[in-house]
Amino acid sequence: MALTGAYLQTTKNLQGIINSLVSAKAPERLTNKFLEDLGYKSTNDRVYISVFKALGLLDENAVPTQRYHQFLDQSETGKVLAIGIQEAYEDLFALRKDAQTLSIDELKGKLKTLTQGQKSDNTITLMANTFKALCDAADWSTTQNSNQTKKIPTDSTSIENVAQTGATTSQNIEPPKHIDGKMNLHYNIQIHLPETTNMAVYDAIFQSLQKHLI
Repeated sequence: MALTGAYLQTTKNLQGIINSLVSAKAPERLTNKFLEDLGYKSTNDRVYISVFKALGLLDENAVPTQRYHQFLDQSETGKVLAIGIQEAYEDLFALRKDAQTLSIDELKGKLKTLTQGQKSDNTITLMANTFKALCDAADWSTTQNSNQTKKIPTDSTSIENVAQTGATTSQNIEPPKHIDGKMNLHYNIQIHLPETTNMAVYDAIFQSLQKHLI
């Protein structure tokens, strides 16, 4: 699982840089000089290289990957971004399969959980703003179906929130039993946890279970 620590100080140039990159020939390496030649000379713009590495557009040496070349196809740019975002923020999508729809406040709460309080409030805000801006620039139409979570209600509670964490659920309804003239129904609910080495993901899932099922 993964949660990138790369974030932008400001997202105001994000769409402009994306537009400039897809309009330009892929460089041998995406350097600060290359960004400056495109007109982005601020020191804040240099951080985009780290973000693009996290999205799988560049390798560790800032050399464009195959994904970068797919990204240059303007009919595919948004879809490629969505794939990169899902990989870079895999832990976040394990908590919410539709993480791209979360508000800034919701994102900050999830990121605090995932980073286990190791990041300052300012850093959490910048991480949330970066994620939100990237999601706004991406095309989620092809991932919408895979991100939808089936809601399975019980007789008195809904486990929608558990499903939204990335865990999947199944239920078995036993045939009705008649005891002393009364009919009893029994529900067996199974929770299938996502694979992750980040215990914060499991903590969030079990907190949701305690709130909605116990």
